[in-house]
Amino acid sequence: MSRVANLSKLRQERMREISLRNKERERMREQEKAAREREARYSNGHLFTSLTVSGTTLCTACNKSITAKEALSCPTCNVTIHNRCRDALPNCTKMKQRQQKTVLLRNNSALQNVTLRAKTPGMRERPTSAIYPSDRFRQSLLGSRRGRSGLSLSKSVSTNNISGTLNDDSPLGLRRILSQSTDSLSFRTRAMSVESLNDDGDIYYHSLLEEIELECQDFKADSWSMAVDGGYLQTHRKNVIKRQDVIYELIQTELHHMRTLHIMERVFQQGMLEELQLELSTVHAIFPCLEQLIRIHSHFLAQLLLRRNNSLQCGSSCNFTIHQLGDILLHQFSGQCADDMQKTYAEFCSRHLRAVKLYKELLARDKRFHCFIRRVSRGHLLRCHGVQECILLVTQRISKYPVLIQRILEYTTEDEEEASSLAQALTMVRDLLSSIDQQMGEMEKTQRLQEIQLKLDPRAQARVRDGGVFKPGELLRRRLVHEGTLFWKTQGSRLKDIQVLLMTDILVFLQEKDQRYIFPSLDKPPVLSLQNLIVRDIANQERGMFLISDSSPPEMYEIHAASKENKDVWIRHIERTVSKCPSRLEFPLIETEQKAHLRRLKADLQQKDREMLELLQERVTVFCELAEVTSGQEGLQPPITRYLFRADIPQAPRAEKLLLDATAEVDKLSELLLGSSVDIPLLCHHSHKEVVGTSKQDLLVNGAHDFSTAKDCTRSQDKPTTVEICQRLVNLSVYLHALQGAVIKQDSILELLPQSQDTLVPAAGGVWRPLWRNSGDREASVGSTIGELALLQRQHSLLQEELLRLRDAENRFKDSERARAKLERQVRHMKVCSGPAPDFQQMEEQAPQPASLQPGSHLITAADTLWARQEPVHSSEGLQDGSDLEVDVTSDDDGTASESSKDLQDIQEDI
Repeated sequence: MSRVANLSKLRQERMREISLRNKERERMREQEKAAREREARYSNGHLFTSLTVSGTTLCTACNKSITAKEALSCPTCNVTIHNRCRDALPNCTKMKQRQQKTVLLRNNSALQNVTLRAKTPGMRERPTSAIYPSDRFRQSLLGSRRGRSGLSLSKSVSTNNISGTLNDDSPLGLRRILSQSTDSLSFRTRAMSVESLNDDGDIYYHSLLEEIELECQDFKADSWSMAVDGGYLQTHRKNVIKRQDVIYELIQTELHHMRTLHIMERVFQQGMLEELQLELSTVHAIFPCLEQLIRIHSHFLAQLLLRRNNSLQCGSSCNFTIHQLGDILLHQFSGQCADDMQKTYAEFCSRHLRAVKLYKELLARDKRFHCFIRRVSRGHLLRCHGVQECILLVTQRISKYPVLIQRILEYTTEDEEEASSLAQALTMVRDLLSSIDQQMGEMEKTQRLQEIQLKLDPRAQARVRDGGVFKPGELLRRRLVHEGTLFWKTQGSRLKDIQVLLMTDILVFLQEKDQRYIFPSLDKPPVLSLQNLIVRDIANQERGMFLISDSSPPEMYEIHAASKENKDVWIRHIERTVSKCPSRLEFPLIETEQKAHLRRLKADLQQKDREMLELLQERVTVFCELAEVTSGQEGLQPPITRYLFRADIPQAPRAEKLLLDATAEVDKLSELLLGSSVDIPLLCHHSHKEVVGTSKQDLLVNGAHDFSTAKDCTRSQDKPTTVEICQRLVNLSVYLHALQGAVIKQDSILELLPQSQDTLVPAAGGVWRPLWRNSGDREASVGSTIGELALLQRQHSLLQEELLRLRDAENRFKDSERARAKLERQVRHMKVCSGPAPDFQQMEEQAPQPASLQPGSHLITAADTLWARQEPVHSSEGLQDGSDLEVDVTSDDDGTASESSKDLQDIQEDI
């Protein structure tokens, strides 16, 4: 019995031990599970809690729907995510602020408890570091800057090392010295690179900033009321004072804007290129279109300051009242200036985010770049004008103009003409803003479409209803209208989240898989044509809609949005795009290889045209600068107009007007350079008879009148200024470059016209006539018919212009004959008054044509001077030049009349 009782007791004790052991294991497992749950829920500073959500709730991290019961919510920052997305979520902002505050308090308390004990005589001196050879060098390197006093001690420096109890003979002490030197190497290297830079760069940047500040010296006051004298202020009414305050604010803010642009150019951009040797493409990516912005706003600011200087009171340098400003604003926000501002600001604002992102990446990974930014930012002016702040200020500047102009208009009550100009300027600047916003949206959508196309699997394909294959390259042919996440209800009542792209003529459904986009493999094609697409709401479902295609048989897609408002937005965009959807004849769903190659060739041709026009524009600017430097004059700017060719159909360009303007500039330039007139002998023949009585060789040198001799006769006449001559040269360069651009673009237009089996031959008068072989060729296709009609309209307008030109040439020829008769009478009068004169016919035979201006020639005859002042006669059909004195009048008249009648007959037949 005793043995049995002992065995039972042992069994019970063993069972009790096993039970206790199992309970301990379960408790440890529960603790580990709770720890894992706490770690999972407390991620990146977030305190997550489990949550049950509806099927249409979107994840904050991945922007996808949360369909399962795996949602986590952070009550601190109010985010809802998938359980698997907790690591991808950024840090909790509010929790991070609390942690930073706690760490700051802990560090302050720790620094207060650290005390440095005085060294005893028996203690060894602390070994000097290899990085800092001496205290004097350390003091000269680091300096006594205020920023150094707040730096915390390196983590490798212990209190024993600070107190000086380190023994050099001990290996531990050696290890501590090496640890201190190596651990603090990166910090001290940064300190040396920042603090020990040469002061020459600082002096340069400080002097540059002082120069920029001097530009705003006259506008340091806060308002016009504070800038002018008190007595001058009391002479104006309250309404005028408020208007001048707003005008003063406009000029002051424009000065500040130019200061920001100069800081971006002279400080940051120039330093990155010259000191850091960054690539030009990288610098232009951070500061896009900076040169264009400076050119636009410097011209605008120069006009404002000129108006301010012209409005100054006599004897005062600060008292001014600007009565008229609308003309400057109209000029700035219309025409070529408005086009330049629209293009420049749209590109700058659309690249804003990329520029800031690239700047942050360089600042994080490039230590030299980081040190450069810290060094140049020491000045008080750059404390609030960093790179990011400057970029943001530039993007916001264009939105300030409507507010200022509106306020100026409110206080303009007396001058109705000025009020009308301001109202027009206000309308123009608002239209400019809307066009910039629209163009920015188009650029951003283009960039987004490129990102989606790069993210799309290159092997992905989608079958469409007509049997074709839709490839990823087809996306870039189209324009993105709208995109977002929707839910596609498939068979089995499942909602599948998809990325929907609304494009020019199609709807594309994409699905994300392994961080790439693919076409979903469902029961319906993922590419839906917008041709006659029908959109209908789903009854009793405010978030759903039906998309019914126009295929045979029709297909219906059931799409759901995240909210009713989102669904309404999609319906509006789809209906608007359907109404503008092009036909399949104009824009096929899938492009063949031949059509794609032809489209690329046309796009390359147009791109080359644009590049050549931009090069011509730059060449005009360089020529203008060269003229300024050569003449020593400033302000020689080309006329800000649409002087370069622009192919805006149906208003096709006329290169003839550019040629006429260029020829007129040549005539005016010849007058300025050779500066003589036929009245010279009449003014001085009484006192200088020897001038007229000289021999023929003395009178004619290289076919021109002796200008040096005539100079004595015309001392009272004003000599043409160098400024006017240089300005004429600039204008001539502009017209010639514009003519070159016209020829380039005209060739492209003729090549791109749909001319199938048409032969173009030159007709009379320089007009191109299409000759069809038979009547059936005219109806080859709809596209060719449209091209032929446009060409016929162009020819009709050219013929009318030709008719007007011939009539004008005939009138000018008659005027030239009358001028010839007048010249002959003057020569006879000279012969009677001053004796024998050189034979007029021989002078004509020796004198060259006035159009051929020989370089280095300073002499001109009286007859050539008169014909140089006549407008050029453009007669490509046989009209003789009126300046040619060797041709008989009667023969010229008869030849011109006969050829003109022939041209008129041809014109009547063509019309």
